[in-house]
Amino acid sequence: MLATCLTCPGKAQQQCTNGFDLDRASGQCLDIDECRTIPEACRGDMVCVNQNGGYLCIPRTNPVYRSPYVNPYSNIYPPPPVPNYPTATRPLMCRFGYQMGENNQCVDIDECASESHQCNPTQICINTEGGYTCSCTEGYWLLEGQCLDIDECRYGYCQQLCANVPGSYSCTCNPGFTLNDDGRSCQDVNECTTQNPCVQNCVNTYGSFLCRCDPGYELEADGISCSDMDECSFSEFLCQHQCVNEPGSYYCSCPPGYVLLDDNRSCQDINECETRNFTCTTQQTCFNIQGGYKCLDPVKCEDPYIQINDNRCMCPVENPGCRDQPFTILYRDMDIMSGRSVPSDIFQMQATTRFPGAYYIFQIKSGNEGREFYMRQTGPISATLVMTRPVKGPRTILLDLEMITVNTVINFRGSSVIRLRIYVSQYPF
Repeated sequence: MLATCLTCPGKAQQQCTNGFDLDRASGQCLDIDECRTIPEACRGDMVCVNQNGGYLCIPRTNPVYRSPYVNPYSNIYPPPPVPNYPTATRPLMCRFGYQMGENNQCVDIDECASESHQCNPTQICINTEGGYTCSCTEGYWLLEGQCLDIDECRYGYCQQLCANVPGSYSCTCNPGFTLNDDGRSCQDVNECTTQNPCVQNCVNTYGSFLCRCDPGYELEADGISCSDMDECSFSEFLCQHQCVNEPGSYYCSCPPGYVLLDDNRSCQDINECETRNFTCTTQQTCFNIQGGYKCLDPVKCEDPYIQINDNRCMCPVENPGCRDQPFTILYRDMDIMSGRSVPSDIFQMQATTRFPGAYYIFQIKSGNEGREFYMRQTGPISATLVMTRPVKGPRTILLDLEMITVNTVINFRGSSVIRLRIYVSQYPF
């Protein structure tokens, strides 16, 4: 009986005909020895004889059966002839997934190359020994027989920005960063070294940069350019006199006749009379004032006065023209700053001699038309000139301050005058 192997289309195993069993090692159908595998295959006086693909039960007395025991009468009867049964040749067969090669060897069938696989169009075929598998390309996963894109951005593959694309993903960085070689992490870009967009100073920050300006400059609205800062416009108190703006800074200047102090803001009067920096004649006297000087001419006494020293004139009592005139006229000069705060005591006047029974009256005889001054008596023989209104300069004020002496004992009334010349400076310093 011939052994045949049945390969059923669509099934993943081989089948052999009855009486044969599949040898999985060789992939061939081998005969089953039923006389060994079937208990009591033949009963009674029958004996089991294995056949190719089956077995026979024959009587023990059948001449074709040869007992394993020696027949003592074997020499009497010749042995019967041995039956000549036909022997079936078993063809070589390969297991599922293999086919016979040219050298009669089983070789693997590449289902992927032969397109005999059953993979979904969205899948890829991967050949294996004796079969194949259906898989998905990188960036996809298999779900219910379909390859679906994996959204890698959901799993934080990128440090900053992630864009999912079919089967993959793409990492990008925010402005101010550059993508590293790993394609995922970002590194800060130092704009100050790569491009330095700032006009003056650049400060790198994480992911960006800042522009800074030199002292004396301010950052413009574009965040890049610097413009000069006009410090003089911030406050009028930066300089005592005049603030001069210059690129990136400023400086204070003083008017002629002044010098800038070490604080670089305040102005101080130059005493030209002490420094000999004046142009007065030899007959004139240099008198320093705030911001300059005056060349004072010598005092000349007008008739009927006679000069008794450099700045004093006296009217002799024996001269009839002196009857209604002050007894003495004293010439004095002083300077004050423009806009001086008021009220302010600026000059003091007092009698040099006190006579018994005399009292003194102090008043401004002339020059006070603007009511800017008044005399305040501070004692029996003294008074103070008080400035009651601010006086702006430059200006020269001439005041006659009169001291009247009244003596009731000897019935005397006389007066003396201080002719005070006040130089008001142009500036309040």
